[in-house]
Amino acid sequence: MAKSKSSATTKTTTKEENILVKYYRETRAELYKVTWPTREEARTLTLIISAVTVAMAAFLGVFDYVFQVVVRGIISGDLIMVGAGVVLFAAAAAAFYFNAQEE
Repeated sequence: MAKSKSSATTKTTTKEENILVKYYRETRAELYKVTWPTREEARTLTLIISAVTVAMAAFLGVFDYVFQVVVRGIISGDLIMVGAGVVLFAAAAAAFYFNAQEE
């Protein structure tokens, strides 16, 4: 008995793409969709970020120094620094309270 061609089934297998190759291709496709800033925009934004970073560092440095002086005074028992500590604590509590009220 001979087998008929119609009864033979052909199995097609698809080779799975390597996961790293797939990741690379998808990443590359996404990068082509990005709207990149111009050189002037990148320069301007970099200057803004640098200025804000320096300003925040100075701001936090001043506050750190003030709190250091107040805490040192509180630990040493200086009444003026204890009063300053109470005032700073009250101001911080008020700021948190009023900030929570706005939401």
